[in-house]
Amino acid sequence: MTKEIRSAEWDAEVLESNVPVLVDVFGTYCPPCRALAPTLDRLASEYEGRAKVVKVDVEVDRDLASGLHVASVPTVIAFRDGKELGRLVGLRPEGAYRKLLVEAGVS
Repeated sequence: MTKEIRSAEWDAEVLESNVPVLVDVFGTYCPPCRALAPTLDRLASEYEGRAKVVKVDVEVDRDLASGLHVASVPTVIAFRDGKELGRLVGLRPEGAYRKLLVEAGVS
């Protein structure tokens, strides 16, 4: 299952994570974001222990979303060792998110 985080948890959950992290920046008002949620929940379960998926609500934590240079939602960003490795903007097929995980070093 995905975990919603706030800026206070950012360093521990993302930058200091010992596994790659997908960060889903979403809005509750956003139909594509709601459509993406089950896919990300499935990936979080499937890759548990090898990667994690966290969510940032753009309405709740605007400063964090702005700091990530998110212009539209959903935006999914891959991090490994505290560095951004890639991002997908808009709703994509599940395979695109799997590819992003592989590019982040998840096997």
